[in-house]
Amino acid sequence: MSFGRLERAERPQPMSDINVTPLVDVMLVLVVILILTAPLLASSLRLDLPQSSAAQPAQSARSVSLGLDAAGQFYWHDQPLSDAEGARRLHELAALDPQTEVQLRADARVPYGRVVQVLGLAQQAGLSRIGFVAEPAPGDAAAR
Repeated sequence: MSFGRLERAERPQPMSDINVTPLVDVMLVLVVILILTAPLLASSLRLDLPQSSAAQPAQSARSVSLGLDAAGQFYWHDQPLSDAEGARRLHELAALDPQTEVQLRADARVPYGRVVQVLGLAQQAGLSRIGFVAEPAPGDAAAR
């Protein structure tokens, strides 16, 4: 009769490696949450658009400066123009380079509807890169 071997089989050793699968799962969930919430945070409405404590943006290689004074008068590089003349120049500019950046400087008292009209002229011309220029906030430490 045989009762088994005299040699003892070694027991399996406990696993000493860290299981990273749960960690990866949690991190992927956090990344998905960040991806979903980031656009919501960036689209918050600011009511004080004429003043900003943001740093000065880098000057684009090709840009045009449009202005609106308090009365709603349209300016092209500080020269007053009618809306029809401005639209014609924007179409010419878009024909040369559709990636030209439009930098809009609007007075704080300009009605929002007038700003939208000027933006509409630029978009109808085919210019989609539009930026709003703002003055630094008074007493801003970053502006010094």
